[in-house]
Amino acid sequence: MVHVSGGPVDYSVPDDLTIPQFFLDSHHPLRPTRKPGIPWLIEDATARPIDLEQLRTRTFGLANALQARFGIKENDVVVLFSPNHVDYPPAIWATHRLGGIVSGANPGYTADEVLHQIQTTGATLVITHPVSLRTAVAAARQAGIPDARVVVFDEVPGSAHVSVEALVREGLRMDRCFLERKLKPGEAKSKIAFLNFSSGTTGKPKAVAISHYAPIVNVIQMALHNKINRDDCAWEDRRYRPGDVATGILPLYHIYGLIVSLHFLIFCGVTLVVVPRFNFTDFLQSISRHKITLLMLVPPQIVLLCKHPATKEYDLSGIRYMICGAAPLSADLMNQIAEVLPNAQIGQGYGMTEASASISMFSTDAKIGVPGGAGRLLPGVVARVVKADGTLAGFNEPGELQVKIPSQALGYWNNEEATRETFLDGWLRTGDEVTINEDKELFIVDRLKEIMKVKGFQVAPAELEACLLNMPEVADACVVAVPHDYSGEVPLAFVVLHAHVAKRVAEHPGEAEKVKAAIIKFVADNKVAYKHLAGGVEFIDAIPKNPSGKLLRRVLRDRVLEMRAKPKAKL
Repeated sequence: MVHVSGGPVDYSVPDDLTIPQFFLDSHHPLRPTRKPGIPWLIEDATARPIDLEQLRTRTFGLANALQARFGIKENDVVVLFSPNHVDYPPAIWATHRLGGIVSGANPGYTADEVLHQIQTTGATLVITHPVSLRTAVAAARQAGIPDARVVVFDEVPGSAHVSVEALVREGLRMDRCFLERKLKPGEAKSKIAFLNFSSGTTGKPKAVAISHYAPIVNVIQMALHNKINRDDCAWEDRRYRPGDVATGILPLYHIYGLIVSLHFLIFCGVTLVVVPRFNFTDFLQSISRHKITLLMLVPPQIVLLCKHPATKEYDLSGIRYMICGAAPLSADLMNQIAEVLPNAQIGQGYGMTEASASISMFSTDAKIGVPGGAGRLLPGVVARVVKADGTLAGFNEPGELQVKIPSQALGYWNNEEATRETFLDGWLRTGDEVTINEDKELFIVDRLKEIMKVKGFQVAPAELEACLLNMPEVADACVVAVPHDYSGEVPLAFVVLHAHVAKRVAEHPGEAEKVKAAIIKFVADNKVAYKHLAGGVEFIDAIPKNPSGKLLRRVLRDRVLEMRAKPKAKL
């Protein structure tokens, strides 16, 4: 197999518009007409609808205030450290109106993790949520950002931190004080819009530089693939229709939520119900309350839909479409969710931050996607599967997936070495082992990179190993992924103890469990929840390594599998 192509992008893609100019101010021939009265967003808890003019007004007011009060200008970076909020999109677009760059941060991060993101991006302003305010302030202070430059989405009684609502009102009261950036032809391809973080195989997460053009072209690719705004089938069989309602539970700091859930759905005329945090029973109630018709989910949420007893208490017959992404969904779970959602088109998609979201989606040729398959390549994507010896794989032969895609990121921010390793002569190395069959269906086999996926989030073992080595008790460590029914994978740490600690553990019964608990707590105190050692800790005399010193993770993964196959066997 030389190459497999998803076909051409046969519609024009503007290369001189910013993201808010494309989504809020312009029209594209693929874009359906949203009828009056169909809101763009709905606030989940209050059912408050928000339409286009409200979004444009709030975006303008916030941009005006950000420039007047904080001087946000060209290429300034604003970190959004918050769960989903109805003002999250206006905060993105207001920053873009000023020529700034947005970097979304996981609201579960510790202060050190937020500090890393602030320092890596050089951010000068943080917009956070009341639940994350204390952490945001601690990180900002360490980065030298004054408290006055930490803004909250909702007002906090007794706090001196200004709220987004107050800034919007302030910006609308004053005369316009900024001149919106107009891009030259082609400039959208190089003008940075987002710095989204993606874990590498070593060290801490890296900032992926995403241009304004990349999300725009990716949305158009998805629209073409899903036959949006075309009369190819009956209205009731179309996937995304104006008037459909989707649940916005995917976090907007994650590329899946940011591009596929937010920008793609609003392009399609779908109303997005903005949900701050995922709670399963609240999620089911939200489906019922808002008459949700579209679901964009990750595998752990599908596990709950299939296995949680509360599912049977709700009528899910109105769900007419569900797609799963961020991590592979097994064929078994695909079949189970098809029984739970009998009226829905169901399938998977595949993508990555470095591709600015989607690479493939399940075909429109059938109601249910190929079990275990990750869909077919989007228009504009060219793929090759490269075997370990550098030759090209044939159909059904495994190898690393490499793609050329018009939505490809610009590289890693201020990290030329990592950029050279991943972005190779126009090809994006995904680090995923795949096969492609004769029908051009993509199947994810394994990750060649050492990254694990926990609840759809990337976790770099090296980051956790570096954390563990900060403990005085730990002499060496190796973190591996172990299978988990709900999370997909979770981290397990193999630890070599310093000699004096190992001696204490050997001499005193019960000491081993105390040391393991201390190690687990240390990681929990320093890392976001999905990076915790949910797989546990195992002591080992020495970490297996090759002659050059590289950790032989696969050897330890095999030990875990052997242990699970023989419960009484010792590591």
